[in-house]
Amino acid sequence: MHEMSLCESILDILKDQADRDRFTRVKRVRVDIGPLSCVEPEALQFGFDVVMKGSLAEGAVLEISRPPAEALCLSCFKTVPVKERFDTCPLCGSEALQVVSGEELKIRELEVV
Repeated sequence: MHEMSLCESILDILKDQADRDRFTRVKRVRVDIGPLSCVEPEALQFGFDVVMKGSLAEGAVLEISRPPAEALCLSCFKTVPVKERFDTCPLCGSEALQVVSGEELKIRELEVV
């Protein structure tokens, strides 16, 4: 389960940000997880609670947003929604799609004290 190592990376980011911005507690972490990121939200939630124990983010709430995935069709030059990496263009049927969003795992916002 690579989500545990992702949670450890999130904690490292929180510690670095706390040093820079001089906060001592994290109350809420809002993250975006793209549907093409290969990250399971439930596993990330479980790992978050375990990894944050005893840290400045112990008891923090993890809020997960799932923004839609989109790709640029290289045939009709339209940005279209996709559900899977190898979808075809819903407008022209082309298989020549370049993913432009949906692979991300990013911290969008922190609520700190």
